[in-house]
Amino acid sequence: MKKIALAAALSLAASTAFAGGVVVPAVTPVAVATTTASSSAGGIVVPLLLLLVVAAIASSN
Repeated sequence: MKKIALAAALSLAASTAFAGGVVVPAVTPVAVATTTASSSAGGIVVPLLLLLVVAAIASSN
């Protein structure tokens, strides 16, 4: 009788370990940040405008 109870307890304990089945992990896509330049001369526009303003001030005096 003890062997039957022990076998029943072990079979119940073993079956609960596999009750959920195989779980496939969810893979989230990686976000890739892309930057686009508005123009190829974007970094030179501000210094050129500053130079024009300085030249205009210098020519007015």
